[in-house]
Amino acid sequence: MRHIRLLAATGTAVAALALTACGSGTGTEDEGASRPSGTAGSAASKTPEGTSTTPEAAEGTGGRAATGTPAARTHAPGTRPSATPAHSGGTRAGGSVVLCNGANTTVTAQPLSRPLNHMLITVKNTGGKTCELPYYPVLRFDQMQWVPQADESTRPQAVVSLAPGESGYAGVLLSAADGSGTGGTTGRKLTVAFQGMTPNSSGGASATPSLPAKGVYYDSTLKVTYWRQDLDAISNW
Repeated sequence: MRHIRLLAATGTAVAALALTACGSGTGTEDEGASRPSGTAGSAASKTPEGTSTTPEAAEGTGGRAATGTPAARTHAPGTRPSATPAHSGGTRAGGSVVLCNGANTTVTAQPLSRPLNHMLITVKNTGGKTCELPYYPVLRFDQMQWVPQADESTRPQAVVSLAPGESGYAGVLLSAADGSGTGGTTGRKLTVAFQGMTPNSSGGASATPSLPAKGVYYDSTLKVTYWRQDLDAISNW
């Protein structure tokens, strides 16, 4: 009997210990109901390998494309890199500008009596669209092997933009009035080339305006102005 009571007492103590353990939250749980490894919600915050949840990658359309390529940025109207005059308008189709050239304008070259040893080049838009005259004319008399440079003081604030029927102008200093120029000669044929929207690029077809029958005398001081919309801007150049 004593042996039986001892066993019963022992069983009662074990049962009480088990109940105490369950009540304190330290008991063993059913494995089938166990939580996923890690903290709650951690799986939702994880991303596939190689991706990122940093603000830069999560911007989406807020400054970057979804592929990680920087999104296209727009520039304020009328702005260009410093090497190019500001854009003042013109027709754009797929990002291209309609340029004034020998195909959509008429070009004349008129020697002037005042200022002395000067010539005026006039370009009139004869096309149906607004066209632009970037930079300055590239002149070539006969087979001349050098290119007259432009007077930077005549650079406009914006690219000259000609609506149909409008004209743009450039002045030409043919020779030094004091005789300081060298290599003077008479030109019989003049070719006027047009530049594109980047310096020294082609703007399209050239023009060959008529010269006086006696030709035009020029020397090493030959230079030009930038294209200007207002004739008065170069009238006293």
